[in-house]
Amino acid sequence: MKFPVLLTYRIPSGPARALDEACDVERLDERPVTRERLMARLPGKLALICLLTERIDRAVLDAGRDLKVVANIAVGYDNIDVAAARERGIVVTNTPDVLTEATAECTWALILAAARRIPEGERLLRRGAWTGWALDFMLGTELAGKQLGIVGMGRIGRAVAARAPAFGMRVVYAEAGDHPAPQVDGAARVSLDELLVGSDVVSLHVPLTPETRHLIDRRALARMRRTAILVNTSRGPVVDEAALAWALEERLIAAAALDVYEREPAVHPALVALENVVLAPHMGSGTIETRTAMADLAVRNVLAVLNGRPPITPVPSP
Repeated sequence: MKFPVLLTYRIPSGPARALDEACDVERLDERPVTRERLMARLPGKLALICLLTERIDRAVLDAGRDLKVVANIAVGYDNIDVAAARERGIVVTNTPDVLTEATAECTWALILAAARRIPEGERLLRRGAWTGWALDFMLGTELAGKQLGIVGMGRIGRAVAARAPAFGMRVVYAEAGDHPAPQVDGAARVSLDELLVGSDVVSLHVPLTPETRHLIDRRALARMRRTAILVNTSRGPVVDEAALAWALEERLIAAAALDVYEREPAVHPALVALENVVLAPHMGSGTIETRTAMADLAVRNVLAVLNGRPPITPVPSP
């Protein structure tokens, strides 16, 4: 008899085949998945494979009273009440490592786009407003010789730092609070305040926790250089979007580049109206290779747990 599994969204064909071979899979392909439909289809399922867009709280876990594993196709797991899952004996897994390189590449794409004003220039050209080359036209800023400040030196932060020498940038890093961090060759650990005051580019790579929610607020933005660029490819609520819009409007910082937002898919309207912010639709891990690897890891986690083996990438206990 196959294991009953609920899958909230379609996944690439390779992982899907592996899942179908061992499991009786019900797919909820509509977007967005309503809370009511999710809870209605969970009874009797031994595994749930979900996305970060689904809120898996105590009520949902109660509906999934037969669940043995919840596999999140994401590195972050702030959408899941991990403590409540533990209380019910449910294993929670995520997909670390496999999206590190893709997200690091996206971070650098955003840094370059903001520094050289690429999206702003494209918009101007597409609306027919370009009148030709001029010496002082659309001047951006160079990265060579500048300081990159990385907040959160985890896997992705380290991958971003590893690419900095190619652009001639020196690296410093800070952690939220007093969390330990590995020593990183060529990078100096400083306080968050020192990083904000001294960095030309500030790139955020922290998980979303109560400690990091609105880590970048009005005070933090006011401490940054007026020529600085803020980049966020971590979680949207790490940045206070209203405060960021204020800082950009007042030219307290030069630019921002965001891939994540406080209330996705909504974006603060003041940010949408500004030219000095690059807005991407949460596509940091959005490559064919990475999204396939993420789904594959989630499936392997489910099959391991359902077959009585330890999960491959369990989420740590809160």
